[in-house]
Amino acid sequence: MGKYVKMVKQLVRSFGQFAIKQIPRSKNKRVDTLSKLASTCFDHLSKKVLVEVLRERSIDEQQVSILTLVGPSWMTPYQEYLQRGVFPDGHDEARKIRIKAPSYTLINGELYKKGFTSPWLKCVDQAKGIKILQEAHSGQVGAHEVVRALTGKVLRMGIYWPTIQRDAIEITKKCGECQSYAPVHGLSTSGA
Repeated sequence: MGKYVKMVKQLVRSFGQFAIKQIPRSKNKRVDTLSKLASTCFDHLSKKVLVEVLRERSIDEQQVSILTLVGPSWMTPYQEYLQRGVFPDGHDEARKIRIKAPSYTLINGELYKKGFTSPWLKCVDQAKGIKILQEAHSGQVGAHEVVRALTGKVLRMGIYWPTIQRDAIEITKKCGECQSYAPVHGLSTSGA
């Protein structure tokens, strides 16, 4: 627990405000169930129960892959403005950055955008965003959702890029399973 406390104290420094709120037991049933599940022995069960055993603690996890941007992305003008106060060339671009910049911030060198349902959304470039959409749509946890549900799922994950809606439309259009099993509109369902 000491490692977790130390990590929390480090993370608290990066926030403008920080508050701890106690959650009543009546509203904490899901987490309570998960904690009991973790301490349960499964040797006596005759049915097949899928349980994931983590080999490492979550605090000791190592990041496997780090994406580095080769060239400028949509985030570059915001990062340059927030770091050095530099506007892009062109009156219209500079005006757009000046208006939109207050909803962005840099945390540990990474760009974040204020979210509607979450405090901050991590900004990613379009290539990484498309990989995240594909995984959320048809990966291990994918459910082949429609565009609105898919974009909502990614935004709730705390990820943002400006073309998320357009990219989600393209992914669902290209998905063979979605096209094969989609309901056909305009057909009569009556037996006549």
